[in-house]
Amino acid sequence: MSGTLSFFIQNWDEVIRLAQQHVYIVAIAVIIAILTGVPTGIWITFHPTAARVVLYLAGIMMTIPSIALFGVMIPVLSIIGHGIGIVPAIIALVLYSQLPIIRNTYAAIKNVDPSIIDAGLGMGMTRAQVLLKVQVPMALSVIFAGVRVAVVMSIGIGAIAAYIGAGGLGHFIFMGITQSYDAMINAGAISVAVMAIVADYIFRIIENRMVSRGLRAR
Repeated sequence: MSGTLSFFIQNWDEVIRLAQQHVYIVAIAVIIAILTGVPTGIWITFHPTAARVVLYLAGIMMTIPSIALFGVMIPVLSIIGHGIGIVPAIIALVLYSQLPIIRNTYAAIKNVDPSIIDAGLGMGMTRAQVLLKVQVPMALSVIFAGVRVAVVMSIGIGAIAAYIGAGGLGHFIFMGITQSYDAMINAGAISVAVMAIVADYIFRIIENRMVSRGLRAR
């Protein structure tokens, strides 16, 4: 471990630079996944057949090894000049992030007590108003739990993106394996693990704060 510590000390600026790259890739991917996954999760709550298809396809995507997905995208995206680099990495992370976000959104919206929905409709609210002002706010913490899972998962998968030139902390792991440099491999692995743990802790705090005080008291 002394070699790993020395590597951190000697290459601290590079660690920070690669960590910033890693955060950038994950952040862009998760934002896109939220903007696509949450509306999709809400939409399929009103279309049972579509729900089965979408959740099935999202589940299949999770079974595809990340390195295999990168390999498939390289020739496809090479047509537009983005076979390697950040673009395929972000696309892959968006695809992998869909399942937890869509599934949690779907489950959270569906599990809102029907009597609450009926009460809103009885007060004269439209179905859209009930969705936006009642169901979504009540489901927000569960939806955010899916986002938290997607973030942590993307941090781990993002390390593999270094194999296609996307940068990030996986660069240390990739170069360390190439050079048989254990300290560099350890530095990359530890950095990714710490980033995932910190992100999970921060997002868990935010998730808990989204639950109303009354429910937290229970």
